[in-house]
Amino acid sequence: MGIKSFQGARKHQSSVEELPVKVSDYMSTNLITFRPQQLMDEAVDILINQKISGGPVVNDNNELIGMISEGDCIKHISDSRYYNLPMERNLIEDCMVKNVDTIDGNMNIFDAANKFLNEKRRRFPIIENGKLVGQISQKDILKATVNLKSQNWKK
Repeated sequence: MGIKSFQGARKHQSSVEELPVKVSDYMSTNLITFRPQQLMDEAVDILINQKISGGPVVNDNNELIGMISEGDCIKHISDSRYYNLPMERNLIEDCMVKNVDTIDGNMNIFDAANKFLNEKRRRFPIIENGKLVGQISQKDILKATVNLKSQNWKK
């Protein structure tokens, strides 16, 4: 006589829950933006007071034209001091990064994480129909992984 084991009837599993894994599910949409004609001193004040490390520069049509960061501000200050140039008149458009990489809002969050690793960026803007709609940062990726860490991933 063998040992019998009975676990009961298997519970019918409902359809697989759709997990939020797209960049658009985790991107920030309430952004602090900059204008190209703003003074660099204003940019420094905004970065410090808003406790952010950078942000998108947009025109009047909310089209992305560049990014400004703490590093850009430090370079501006350093160059001004080194060459003994006045700092008051410098505009964001003179110091911002103009060739900006973007991420598609439909990109998988893990593909976006790889893009962060490969391109060594802190943030990527998201553009739809030529307009800035959001931004994803490294911190947003970390938040996503915390939200998703209890899930099993199967392909």
